Amino acid sequence: MAEFCALVLHEEGGKVVPRLESLDEARLPPGEVTVAVEYSTLNYKDGMILEGQGRLVRAYPHVPGVDFAGTVLASDSPEFRPGDPVILTGWRVGEVQWGGYAERARVPASFLVRRPAGLTARQAMAIGTAGFTAMLAVMALEKHGLAPDAGPGANPGANDVLVTGAAGGVGSVAVSLLSALGYRVAASTGRPELRAYLEGLGAAELIDRAALAAKPSRPLDRERWAGAIDAVGGTTLATVLTQLKYRASVAVCGLAGGSDLPATVIPFLLRGVNLLGIDSVMCPRDERIEAWGRLARDLPLDKLEALTQTVPLADALGLAPRILKGEVRGRIVIDLAA
Repeated sequence: MAEFCALVLHEEGGKVVPRLESLDEARLPPGEVTVAVEYSTLNYKDGMILEGQGRLVRAYPHVPGVDFAGTVLASDSPEFRPGDPVILTGWRVGEVQWGGYAERARVPASFLVRRPAGLTARQAMAIGTAGFTAMLAVMALEKHGLAPDAGPGANPGANDVLVTGAAGGVGSVAVSLLSALGYRVAASTGRPELRAYLEGLGAAELIDRAALAAKPSRPLDRERWAGAIDAVGGTTLATVLTQLKYRASVAVCGLAGGSDLPATVIPFLLRGVNLLGIDSVMCPRDERIEAWGRLARDLPLDKLEALTQTVPLADALGLAPRILKGEVRGRIVIDLAA
């Protein structure tokens, strides 16, 4: 059997110890499809796994990496043939089974999505789980009435959409997508030095994170947002709920600011707002295919390039604590050949 390079996590003395190792393909988990991995990426969850946080991984040794893009090497599924370009995000790969921080991966065929024409493997991983989640959030908002054209006689701000955690992976792609779709995007961040970066992605307005982070002083505030994508949670989400326009929605996809929600039901009862939970891990496959098609069509690739940096696999270890501290801008692509 062929050998391949992988980042392997070991548990030693109660700590997670990473090593770059050469493995035999016989070590790969069961699955119908074996993939030659070309690129992976670094998400917040990857940072937690590399740092041994949250007990996301229960069995060691373990190969992390919740995303990968590559080419089918071998397949027992009629859906895929050798040479097919594929993408994997979610399904708890990189958590409960070996993931994409390796030159080879083996997974069930149902976990894979064919890479859309027009996207390279590197671009697919520049999107990754973070960008995929952003697209799911946009689709959920659209299904609940958000549209860039508010119609004749619309009030000022009728297409204003707020993105919190805007400089992170989900936020950066969300800003780019929403701007390209015709919305006026307000980007909330605690890093004012990234103004030029966020404006380059399409943000029309920057909002200091602190302005949203305090617990709301009243159950309803001035109506401001036709929609919102929240990657922060906690008091930030509670504040956003008080500022949504009548029947507007917020798509929730993160909890960097905490899992508690110190809110009241009043925005739901008096303004009919919607709180939309976004799960990208176990998302049904037909919705995945739709989202990747939309990403290939709607996400400006020049903006994607501007928010992406590419690093070798060994560099992921040093970046893990930084992404957990909110110090990583945009998206990190991991080149398995570097």
